Amino acid sequence: MTALRMTLAVAALATTLAATPLPAQEKAQAPAPNPLYERLGGLYSIAAVVDDFIERLYINPTLNANPAIGNARSDLRKPGLKTQLTMLVCQVTGGPYKYVGKNMKESHAGFNITEKEWDAMVADFKATLEKFKVPAAEQQELIAIVATTKPDIVVGAAPVAAQDSPASR
Repeated sequence: MTALRMTLAVAALATTLAATPLPAQEKAQAPAPNPLYERLGGLYSIAAVVDDFIERLYINPTLNANPAIGNARSDLRKPGLKTQLTMLVCQVTGGPYKYVGKNMKESHAGFNITEKEWDAMVADFKATLEKFKVPAAEQQELIAIVATTKPDIVVGAAPVAAQDSPASR
């Protein structure tokens, strides 16, 4: 009987030890970072950034020099654009919202957007992110996401290597 108890005790101890992580294992299993959506502050923070960004784009002289872009703009279209872009940013950053608009290739077809216009847009985007004091790491993640859309938006742009454009789906 004593041998049976000893065997059961050893088995219970072995089971407990196997299920308990060692200190080195605990350090190696760092918690996953929050989705970018959460690190940006969620829907309302993203909407505020998008609002400022779209306002910058509407007055950007480089973009306004493109007649196709100018013809597509109106005060009636601006609120819808802000809503759609907010939903898109929420979706591609891991948020719970779903973008239901056109893909980037369709929505920019006929605008003949150039590299110079793309660069002007990126400069406005960076200025907006700085205004809202978005941390550098999150800025880099956002700009990398935006860069995946470039082949669908800029005429003659080379595809981004080894990346799928989440916004072109």
